Amino acid sequence: MNPGDGTVVPVMEVGGTHVTAAGVDLGARSLRSGRSFREVVDGDGSTGDFVSALVRAAAHLPAQQGPVRWAVALPGPFDYERGIGRYEGVGKFDALRGFDLRAALTASLPGAAAVSFWNDADAFVLGEWWAGAARGHRSVVGITLGTGVGSCFLRDGRIQRHGPGVPPDGRVHVLRYADEPLEETVSRRALRRAYARATGASPPDVQEIARRARQGGDRAAVGVFAEAFTALGSVLGPLLAAFEPTVLVVGGAIAGAWDLVAEPLRAGLTAAGPARNGRIVVTAARQPAEAPLLGAAYLATACGQPHGRTGPL
Repeated sequence: MNPGDGTVVPVMEVGGTHVTAAGVDLGARSLRSGRSFREVVDGDGSTGDFVSALVRAAAHLPAQQGPVRWAVALPGPFDYERGIGRYEGVGKFDALRGFDLRAALTASLPGAAAVSFWNDADAFVLGEWWAGAARGHRSVVGITLGTGVGSCFLRDGRIQRHGPGVPPDGRVHVLRYADEPLEETVSRRALRRAYARATGASPPDVQEIARRARQGGDRAAVGVFAEAFTALGSVLGPLLAAFEPTVLVVGGAIAGAWDLVAEPLRAGLTAAGPARNGRIVVTAARQPAEAPLLGAAYLATACGQPHGRTGPL
């Protein structure tokens, strides 16, 4: 496909509380008309509620001629090749366990001839590589910070599932810190729990903890960010030293507090591998909201299966 031919790919990105729909202009590497549309998703709702929310979001997009191939980015655990949910005990989308989402959406989305599914962290990192902060870099690691820690390792635009410095299936969240799963230290729930332990008070959400760290001089709030992201850097450090990326791109909701994340993350990376990691560009995402949408369109166009290798358009 010629990336300058004006092709528009309809895409959706599903989060824990929302779904966003947009058309991606492949030639411009941007959202069509610069617009996206969001609908609320109930993570505890039924399969019917979930599908209805996605259909409502999709209905905002201009109709396309001919059969339409949709791309959907969403978090795991999910069988991306078969389009079936594998959620269990993750606090959201339990109703989708064993549910054939591909069949439901193919029957419900406007003009759908096919629906492909992609991991949201993979889509985010591909989007930042294709049209964001990692553009021009051959070797890239990206992470997303939110409910958990998402990750993707790229070399020459191809997702790496194994090799030097790559954790199992490229997923950082399976690693451990202080004899516990990493997400017990680095995640929304972990930050809130750490703040509650430090203060003895009921914890606010992460956005409020960040506000207190910036504006109120709240030492507990500052310490929560410092400890969590120094720990993340110490876990990532040996991986990056072996994988040798030239850029680490950070996205996700918690990356909105980049001023509190960046310094401890860099400190942890440097302590874990000073010779090599000191040369890596560590940056927040350039297109934090758009990157998963852009990446889903890229993936749907560049490779036939979610776990196939991708390459430049």
